[in-house]
Amino acid sequence: MTVDFETAADPFRRELLAHCYRMLGSLHDAEDLVQETYLRAWKSYGKFEGRSSVRTWLYRIATNVCLTALDSRAKRPLPFDLSGSASEHDPLTQDHEIPWLEPIPTDPAAIVTERESTRLAFVAALQHLPPRQRAVLILRDVLRLSAAETADELDMTVAAVNSALQRAHAQLEDLTEDQVVEPADAKPLLDRWVTAFEAKDIPAIIGMFAEDVVWEMPPYPQWYRGPDMVAWHLANQCPAVPHGARMIGTEANGQPAYGLYLREEDGVFRPFNLQVLEVRGDRITRVSSFFDLTLFAKFGLPSTV
Repeated sequence: MTVDFETAADPFRRELLAHCYRMLGSLHDAEDLVQETYLRAWKSYGKFEGRSSVRTWLYRIATNVCLTALDSRAKRPLPFDLSGSASEHDPLTQDHEIPWLEPIPTDPAAIVTERESTRLAFVAALQHLPPRQRAVLILRDVLRLSAAETADELDMTVAAVNSALQRAHAQLEDLTEDQVVEPADAKPLLDRWVTAFEAKDIPAIIGMFAEDVVWEMPPYPQWYRGPDMVAWHLANQCPAVPHGARMIGTEANGQPAYGLYLREEDGVFRPFNLQVLEVRGDRITRVSSFFDLTLFAKFGLPSTV
């Protein structure tokens, strides 16, 4: 019996979104490219001969759709990737010309390996690779395809795949996967984070930081390193006032995240930014605050509190 396209293809939609996100570094772009993938697959499903699984066939289409899209798109960085850390003398300015890396909601059903392969540091590092190297590394290391399967997906030779993977590993050799801490393990720390941030208790906030903590805020290119500089930023540049903020927990890129709301003159708390935290042990090592307020709806966060 012939299985209809929707029944055969729909179970893979979420993992294809994660795949396109790793390739592009953008939730919005990934959603568009998954739609393009399914449109192309639907049009050609009648010619699908079943020589590979439907999943492998869809990944081949999605990867090629992503590679085509990357021909006309710049890489998506985080502020940390662009320059040295800022000081008190650097003005805080926004740059909307840069296509910044975006966070993605974590799939609650995702296995641990998938959550690790979408964390911000990993996806940001992928953006430094040429598109085809990026695809090879994802197909080999994340999806665990063989060199032969990867070569078939990308119309490359096995030797070319192995060479591209070796070069990708060399460029990413400093990136480690052993610093991921699941949100449940960090719950006491995160509870203190919410309490301290809503009260704007700066000593309590910086007391949770690692010595090399990074604080970044796309679309602001400026970023800060170390508890003292973050404390200066919060005291002098953050508009929140004590007990004038509310935080709603979510999860992004397999990491704890919070929608931050500030109280406005009418007493209503409205979105300010989306914080994504990186935790190592009992310390917060990085806070990436995204000021793209369209992300609140993508994460199922309310428009007001």
